[in-house]
Amino acid sequence: METPVGGYVLRDEPVQLYEGRKTITLKVKNTGDRPIQVGSHFHFFEANRHLEFDRPAAFGWHLAIPSGSAVRFEPGDEKEVTLVPYGGKRRAHGFNGLTNAWVGSRRSMVEAFERARQLGYRSTTPLEVKPEEVPEAVPEPVPA
Repeated sequence: METPVGGYVLRDEPVQLYEGRKTITLKVKNTGDRPIQVGSHFHFFEANRHLEFDRPAAFGWHLAIPSGSAVRFEPGDEKEVTLVPYGGKRRAHGFNGLTNAWVGSRRSMVEAFERARQLGYRSTTPLEVKPEEVPEAVPEPVPA
């Protein structure tokens, strides 16, 4: 088979996203008065403050959907989303500025939880945690 210039060669089998990776499912509700859209690689913990869900459980996780796509929440919408942990160096920088650090660090989690609480981010579970109560979000990175 000859591939045209700029063309693609695809397998007959469908691609399985995040095959073999751990996932979690969270129930999310838009408590705001405007639609909210969250992209595939957005650190879900830092999603719009009007989305109400178990925010601590989402620390270090993003949507398990194809790259470049998004999930939209209309006002009052409540739906379940599937999340997958960040891979690679597991760093969350930017987004809404709550984390800006490695997502496996207890200190990063505690500081991000405090910022989210101070800024009024909604959560179905308390964002007030003590460092000794915070489980590791993801395993330590493997040294190269």
